[in-house]
Amino acid sequence: MTDAGRHPGIKLLTLAEVIDVKGYVGNFEVKILKKARYVSEKDCTACGECARVCPVVRPDDFDSGLSSRRAIYSPFPQAVPSAYVININECLGHNPVVCAKCVEVCEKQCINFHMSDEEVVEKVGGIVVATGMEPYDPTELDEYGYTRYENVLSSLEFERLVSAGGPTGGELIRPSDRKVPKSIGFIQCVGSRSERKGGSYCSNICCMNTIKSTLVLKEHYPEVDIKVFYIDIRAFGKGFEDLYKKSRSLGVQYIRGLPGSLVETADNGLRVAVDNGAMGKIVFHDLDMLVLAVGVQPSRTTKKLQEMLGLQLTSDGFFLEAHPKLQPVDAATRGIFFAGCAEGPKDIKESVTQGSAAAGRVARLLHRGEMLSEPITAEVAAEKCKLCNRCVEVCPYGAISIDVKRRIPASVNPAACAGCGTCAAECPFDAIAMNHFTDEQILGQVDEALSEGPEKRVLVFACNWCSYAGADYAGVSRLQYPPSVRLVRTMCSGRVDESFIWEGFAKGAPVILVSGCHIGDCHYINANKWTVKRVEKIRKKMEVLGIRPERLRLEWVSAAEGIRFAALMQEMETLRSGVSSEEIAKTVEVLAKRAAKSAPAA
Repeated sequence: MTDAGRHPGIKLLTLAEVIDVKGYVGNFEVKILKKARYVSEKDCTACGECARVCPVVRPDDFDSGLSSRRAIYSPFPQAVPSAYVININECLGHNPVVCAKCVEVCEKQCINFHMSDEEVVEKVGGIVVATGMEPYDPTELDEYGYTRYENVLSSLEFERLVSAGGPTGGELIRPSDRKVPKSIGFIQCVGSRSERKGGSYCSNICCMNTIKSTLVLKEHYPEVDIKVFYIDIRAFGKGFEDLYKKSRSLGVQYIRGLPGSLVETADNGLRVAVDNGAMGKIVFHDLDMLVLAVGVQPSRTTKKLQEMLGLQLTSDGFFLEAHPKLQPVDAATRGIFFAGCAEGPKDIKESVTQGSAAAGRVARLLHRGEMLSEPITAEVAAEKCKLCNRCVEVCPYGAISIDVKRRIPASVNPAACAGCGTCAAECPFDAIAMNHFTDEQILGQVDEALSEGPEKRVLVFACNWCSYAGADYAGVSRLQYPPSVRLVRTMCSGRVDESFIWEGFAKGAPVILVSGCHIGDCHYINANKWTVKRVEKIRKKMEVLGIRPERLRLEWVSAAEGIRFAALMQEMETLRSGVSSEEIAKTVEVLAKRAAKSAPAA
């Protein structure tokens, strides 16, 4: 942190919050609210005289409430900048008649109660999201007595308690009587791997954090009896298994099973009941102190940033990367990258590695001084645009702008456009064309695929990144599927226009499959959600026209699901064989009449 504060190429904005982000890769405009510190950063020397005279006492968040601080304080040791800050909601000094003691003792005259929040706008080329994570609050797990019993601590509180820089100077004491405990228990997976409370995922760091704590305790207090209650120990990582074995060799008891109940004894001790699977019975353990190894959760700002930046979240609430293997630090939105626990639970080593990778990706993107855009982008025919605003609504990247009041037609920013084609498929006036994937090109492929024996063909629209890649994986894996399948590649399932479907049926296709990335895993953020709506709308029209809606299917196939793709093609072949030639002929006739009615008069 100190090195970052001194670096000439790094600008630190403390007590700041991002409130808006506009623009695109290479040209982001970030609006930041910098909250008032009420202490001059340049002049304050952190002498601490102001804190000594402050009459307001509050729990210190840095020490997890185990110690106290004043209304004017330093957030934590080695904080950058090295200046005190005032919590104005706690301070009495904003009304000088009540209190102004800190102002009186400050020789540098650093304190100014008239400071106000300010908005700062920064223009940047790339963004790294490193919002971190938050520890799980075990309060809702009442069976562990976290709020009822003084000697039940979270792992974060225990960490501060035994830290040399903590409130006790590293001395291990029980909060209830300030005595050294003779026995300590650790409960694993509190708030992790649970569908009922907390998250269903593994928080990654809890097992090794507990093992590290047991080693520290055995080093300084070898006589303390330590018991760890666990589901299973996940000690994956370089040297982690050795640390686990060392902990056991020092006498730490690892008991498979989580406590089901907990009561406090007369001497403020704790009695826990554990279902011991190895012994086949309930076993009671008496402890002086209990530590809850809490899991981690996404930062509270995650949802707000996700909406602001147009990003995706996993089912666990963490940010979703563009590709877990090929682009592990990239967001789906170009120019945005992830580092640390914003993307998922990880330890310090993994966070540092990902931070270095994100910095490298930003440098690679911006070092030329100019941006290269992809050729597959959308273009708007201004004379056809009717200012309906539909394209702006569906674009997952905010790459399209339109001014309805000034009657300025839609325009596409090629640097922000990723080429999914959803706007072209949704435009009701055919005012948008996709470079390299125009309507004429795709319809030409449909016509060619059905030019001979259309009744024997299965027409498949496959997205480039997942389902088409899944077909390729099926091929290289030598998986067999019917030769009747004809693939039409699009960049995204969102590009599949309604006219493509009608053209396929009009040319005699018995069945049509639209396939793309799984929901929540779309390469273009959420473009495939418009595919779902479009296919549902087409199916309703098919019912009205007397065409079986089952002949149009929508399925999701990932790039790794070659086996699923082959099986799906077999299903489509079975469905095709169930469509009679009479039904196909009737469909062609109905669509021909429909086309004749909608055709413009000569």
